[in-house]
Amino acid sequence: MSNTKKKPALRRSDPDYRWILFIFFSTVLISAVMSLVSSRLLGHSGIAVSCMIVVCIIMLGIVFDIIGIAVTRADEAPFHAMASRKIPEAADAIMLIRNAGRVSSFCNDVIGDICGVISGAASAAIVARILILRPDGSELWLNLVFSALVAGLTVGGKAFGKTFAIQSSTNVVRSTARILCFFRTLRKRLRRK
Repeated sequence: MSNTKKKPALRRSDPDYRWILFIFFSTVLISAVMSLVSSRLLGHSGIAVSCMIVVCIIMLGIVFDIIGIAVTRADEAPFHAMASRKIPEAADAIMLIRNAGRVSSFCNDVIGDICGVISGAASAAIVARILILRPDGSELWLNLVFSALVAGLTVGGKAFGKTFAIQSSTNVVRSTARILCFFRTLRKRLRRK
């Protein structure tokens, strides 16, 4: 008798083409909508309001980055306990954790990257508007300052967000699940009224 054990056959996983197509088309759609909304808002706003819009876009990317990381870090056990106590958002939290790869991909890659691209384009639009109002300004320095600020806020915010998401993953997932549960049950609550 030989002592060699048979190694389990490695399972080959094929790409999930439906998920890839979903990510592609949702990225195109969300990016188009966010670009349209941000360009409309930036087109009708002053410089200060435009800067606030860029900060809001950056914050949106950071919030979704926090959700994406928290979902991959969180444990199901506390949510099973909540489900046994019939807490409504527990099912949504468990669903998020069980689909952590897809949730993280959507939050970090789709929303996070779109926010990064749009905030960069929005900051370039602000620089162009400043140069129209003050043609004597230096385009190089304005571009440098705005792109550095946007990059610094994005990277610094995401670094802070990652630490927060790891330390408070259960709370982040529960808050996200509450929002999902609210929208999931909204139609039912409206029908009762």
